[in-house]
Amino acid sequence: MNAKAKGTRNERRSIALLEAAGYRCTRAAASLGDWDIIGIGSTDIVLCQVKTRDWPGSAEIETLRLFPAPANARKLLHRWRDRQQFPDVRKVA
Repeated sequence: MNAKAKGTRNERRSIALLEAAGYRCTRAAASLGDWDIIGIGSTDIVLCQVKTRDWPGSAEIETLRLFPAPANARKLLHRWRDRQQFPDVRKVA
């Protein structure tokens, strides 16, 4: 499986998790924006960056941290590792 297909698969897996938690999600195709997934819930918004294998570098984390978002938005990083059922999750502070 090539890297693009693996990334798309992991984005869809993250969407499935967020939807199971009650969010309506949309995916930014081809990762052209800062966030891969935007999930809207009844009380908050989730902005999610999905990575395969490695956490993002410090410059990318800083870009995500400085992204202007509403007060009720949570900024999350999902890192999927091979043969892992659930992602490692970090909050962007």
